[in-house]
Amino acid sequence: MAGHSHWAGIKHKKAINDAKKGKVFSKLAKLIYTAVKEGGGGNPDDNPRLRLILEKCRAANMPKDNVKRAIDKASDSGAGYESMTIEGYGHDGVSIVVEAMTDNTNRTGPELRTIFDKSGGKVGKPGCVTHGFERWGVFTVSKENSTEEQLMDVALEAGAEDVVDDEDVFEVRCQPTDFVAVGEALAAAGVKTEESEIKLIPLNTIEVGLESARKLMKLIDKLEDHEDVQDVYHNFDISDEVAAELEKDA
Repeated sequence: MAGHSHWAGIKHKKAINDAKKGKVFSKLAKLIYTAVKEGGGGNPDDNPRLRLILEKCRAANMPKDNVKRAIDKASDSGAGYESMTIEGYGHDGVSIVVEAMTDNTNRTGPELRTIFDKSGGKVGKPGCVTHGFERWGVFTVSKENSTEEQLMDVALEAGAEDVVDDEDVFEVRCQPTDFVAVGEALAAAGVKTEESEIKLIPLNTIEVGLESARKLMKLIDKLEDHEDVQDVYHNFDISDEVAAELEKDA
């Protein structure tokens, strides 16, 4: 899509900044919690989902003590997080989906609603925008690390449904139920992934201009900065020219 690589660059810069502030560790800890609770315990040898999360932790240089505490907390039946989803709209009617994990929904819900309200957005009813997204497992692979032919052979054999050529990277897409199998197949073949996640992908996008993009970025940044927010998804697109201006702002 137009401006995708520029957009990916902006997100990459933000990820680095978040890591410096330590917020990424909190988000990874909650992913560990979910992997342990739903994926089969705290032993990565027996829990493929946890193994993939631990790879993310290593890539983010998350301290081993933090990882251990997160696994221990997940193993403690008395402690827990609850998943919650907030749906709403930004400038130009852009759809936004916020996925969070919290130990207090009565606190997190109103705080996220306030962020929407103060940033020119609006929270909608459950289901108001999620129908415009599909959930996919996505592995991003640099073209320096693999060829399309290799990815087709390895990924499709493991259950992936598509390999998308997106400028300087390939995207391997699979159903969420095949995420672990595809990830393990890529790792076994020596294919290094830049990112690996299960995420929402919009069925259609809305192209916005520079000023709207700036307002939407501010809203998304504030949502992502909230300690309970795991992911923010949207359906807006930008041109290469707008992406270049946003990079200057970053």
